[in-house]
Amino acid sequence: MKLYFRDNFFNAGQTEILNGQNDRVGEVDLRSMFGSGLDVYDGSGNPVYSGSFPFLSGKWSISGPSGEEVGLLRARMSFFSKKFEYEAYGRGVYEIISPAFSQEYEVIDENGALAASFARVSNWFESSAYCLENFTPSVDSYEWITVILGMHEIQKRQR
Repeated sequence: MKLYFRDNFFNAGQTEILNGQNDRVGEVDLRSMFGSGLDVYDGSGNPVYSGSFPFLSGKWSISGPSGEEVGLLRARMSFFSKKFEYEAYGRGVYEIISPAFSQEYEVIDENGALAASFARVSNWFESSAYCLENFTPSVDSYEWITVILGMHEIQKRQR
């Protein structure tokens, strides 16, 4: 199932998560325009994941609904591509890769299989909007949304 979601231009407020039929299946709450933390809610409004930068860190930490850390996203050095690594604690390490000027990303698991793919579907003047397709049961789509928006936050910090 494809999911569509976006960042807000001012990095604050709520944005919807939609499925391919344009039905609301969740929400992203970008907590503040002065910070970079966010919360992801399912279609019933229950909190499922949170993402933030730990104090003085360039890594993006992802927590579950009870506050336990479930994974860590970090940028990887690469000259001709965009590369990130997501460690889903107890579930594997995933490589997120994209050619240098592409807006399409692939998420590859430790066995080299495609775990998810996503693409930026907005144009240059809009806030970032993404389309996600998840192929693995190990990491659910809401967690990938938290990872993708964290990747976007890391990229903004690197500019």
